[in-house]
Amino acid sequence: MDTVKIFALGGLDEDGKNMYCVEINDSIFVIEAGLKYPENGQLGIEMIIPDFKYLVENKDRVKAVFISHGHDDVMAALPNLIKQIQVPIYTAPLTAEILEKRFKKEGISNYKIHRIQRNASFDVDGINCRTFGVTQSIADGFGLAIETSKGYVVYTSEFIIDYDTKNEAFKTDITQFTDLSKKGVLALLAESVGSTREGHSAPRHRITNLIENYFEDAEGRIIITMYHQNLYRIIEVIELANKYGRKILFYDDALRELLMTVEKLGYYHIPAGLELPKSKFRQDMDNVVVLISGDGANIFKRVHKIAIKEDDMLEFKKSDTIIIASPAVPGTEREATKMENDLYKEGARVCAVDAKRMFSMHAAIEDLKMMMYLLRPKYYIPIKGEYRQLVTNANIALDMGYTADKILVLDNGQIACFEDGRLSKSSDFIKQEDVFVDGKDNLDASGMVLRDRETLSTDGAIVVGIVINHKTKEVIGGPDIQSRGVIYLKDADYIMKEVGNILENCINEAVRDKKYENTSCRMDARDRISKYILKETGKRPMILPAIVEINTQE
Repeated sequence: MDTVKIFALGGLDEDGKNMYCVEINDSIFVIEAGLKYPENGQLGIEMIIPDFKYLVENKDRVKAVFISHGHDDVMAALPNLIKQIQVPIYTAPLTAEILEKRFKKEGISNYKIHRIQRNASFDVDGINCRTFGVTQSIADGFGLAIETSKGYVVYTSEFIIDYDTKNEAFKTDITQFTDLSKKGVLALLAESVGSTREGHSAPRHRITNLIENYFEDAEGRIIITMYHQNLYRIIEVIELANKYGRKILFYDDALRELLMTVEKLGYYHIPAGLELPKSKFRQDMDNVVVLISGDGANIFKRVHKIAIKEDDMLEFKKSDTIIIASPAVPGTEREATKMENDLYKEGARVCAVDAKRMFSMHAAIEDLKMMMYLLRPKYYIPIKGEYRQLVTNANIALDMGYTADKILVLDNGQIACFEDGRLSKSSDFIKQEDVFVDGKDNLDASGMVLRDRETLSTDGAIVVGIVINHKTKEVIGGPDIQSRGVIYLKDADYIMKEVGNILENCINEAVRDKKYENTSCRMDARDRISKYILKETGKRPMILPAIVEINTQE
């Protein structure tokens, strides 16, 4: 009989950073490798990714990474993982195209992507894996089922039940669920982001009925903001532009590139003659829709740049109708507020789509109930969401008749172990830390870099330097003191003078006691200066002493 372990390296009690693992005997299958956007206090951090330490330590047992769709919260950390371990990637054609472009940008060439269909069955390391298409905000999304001797472990990915979707690249095939149910489902891992919403997400996931009146009324340009990975809604905007006879300009080159890939795969074609190339755009054009897109906070920064007249191509006019259809996500609230504030200063008509009326394309209560009803899993594991959402999802399972011992609300790193088709224990943990990424580099997971940045942003820094004779240790230059963000130097000459005296005294005392050593002397000076500055100013700036030793000519 198979021993099955299920655990998350990210995605539980948080929004983003999704990574789930299914371990069957000695084989590890990884599902997703996503990022999380930093919070406002996490200064200078570009993204937060899962801790790959367990996977790196067991790299010979990692047989596959499945990426269910092309959103950053499930795939953006994959380049970071592939740089550390070589593992086959399984994903659908559109996501594969997106990933290959990212790998090229990152300079990664040693990877292998298996392009799989949304409704397929194949073996990985002798274990049967099945995919099933689900309706998401981007094309080619799928859920995954991994077979064990006691039934499938099923991962839903993001999904909604929408019977009106006509595009094959977005459709859900419900017959796949019933087929999996017949063969038995050991555990169902279902998303929790929308678990607090009543009813089904459809049809309230569509944006057309919320913005079409603006297309009817607008006399000037229509400018609309969208997340560029929300392909479903972007297509809705394109169709509205076509319906009302407006040309459409794609402000973001990355979106145009994505749409070209979608066209190449045959998933959707922009109506002929509808697109307005950037080269033909003029500021005095009125009968046009300008679609501004981006990822995370970038979209708000772009619009803010246009609003303060720092953009080379676009400038807002009073006759514009500006539709904000990109609600703020966690970590982007500050940029969104700044953007909206500056837009209102322009005097244009600003229309923010009500996020409460525009449902994100995540499973609501009735969607989750339907998934449980069709699959009839033995165990139910809420995933993908903040803790309150995980608990709400668990309560839905309780309402469906599942007992508490069949519902597992886990923490990141907590291992649910199944033997002979039954939960044997869930007390083991894999130690996990957030990994902060600054640019292309991973920072330490301890948070020391963040603490230093917070100190610099709040209390500033003092740099004090001195030059001494390498042989005699006599001071021959300085001390020189530089203060940034601590105090106004003209008002505090006596403080700066005393800071220099403290460093000089530390050197003289150490030399006198025959205990001088450069590093220890600097540490001693830093501690003394910190206490002095705290006493005089009430601040705790970063203190950076520098002792330069040089050889002088006799």
